[in-house]
Amino acid sequence: MSPSVITVDTKEDVSQDLIINLSPSGVSLRGRIRVPGDKSISHRALMLGALAQGETKIQGLLLGEDPRSTASCFQAMGAEISTLNTELVTVKGIGLGNLQEPFDILNAGNSGTTLRLMLGILASHPDRFFTVTGDESLRSRPMSRVVKPLQQMGAEIWGRKANSLAPLAVKGQALKPIHYHSPIASAQVKSCVLLAGLMTEGKTTVTEPAVSRDHSERMLRAFGANLLVDPDTKSVTVVGGNTLHGQSVIVPGDISSAAFWLVAGAIVPGSELVIENVGVNPTRTGVLEALQ
Repeated sequence: MSPSVITVDTKEDVSQDLIINLSPSGVSLRGRIRVPGDKSISHRALMLGALAQGETKIQGLLLGEDPRSTASCFQAMGAEISTLNTELVTVKGIGLGNLQEPFDILNAGNSGTTLRLMLGILASHPDRFFTVTGDESLRSRPMSRVVKPLQQMGAEIWGRKANSLAPLAVKGQALKPIHYHSPIASAQVKSCVLLAGLMTEGKTTVTEPAVSRDHSERMLRAFGANLLVDPDTKSVTVVGGNTLHGQSVIVPGDISSAAFWLVAGAIVPGSELVIENVGVNPTRTGVLEALQ
């Protein structure tokens, strides 16, 4: 079989082509693989552990820069988080409403999940002032999709470009519950509003045009939040006033990382791969459905 040729235009000079020759090896892929932990669940385990009473134990945490940014931010607000590793991370939570006002600016690095979810938590901590930022890339990404529903709840948030770009300043308030009809299906928007609703008296509801991933709902329930899910209306409601309790969390492998191996195994004849401990949340099985 002759080599395949892929032509890619280089950014420096589109008149020059980068030629990559790919030759089939004739060898099938066989073996057992473990992929890194799910990033979305790693973020939420650290955040909810910090907001809970008691100790949370996390196994399989993703050791990427994004979860490190989350851990750093919550350490700056008083949570005790052990050195990050894949074997066991312990988080000594300080309870809902007890985050400390940090002495410095909170830096979310390149993590949009850290910044967007954290805004809901910060906005609902009365009488505390927070400033949050990120790297150059994150500072160019719009935050209005979470700032707007939080402002409807009574949050005071200021930032660049009509409060849509970081750095953002947040003055914590006693927020009011709302029923937010999100114009997009977004787990980050939904999670941000639900996290704000944890400390809001009454019921806070988010309705989406389609169901987004439900990691937050599953984990909030596990930590003790009073959560109501209505699949018919694609709505989720959190009832404020509950106490979160530390849990043992085993982070499954990230299906996004597994997708490379899934596709490779599907296209190389005779392959037989076992990818261990991969999260198969029904709201994140798109790659499996596509391959089937």
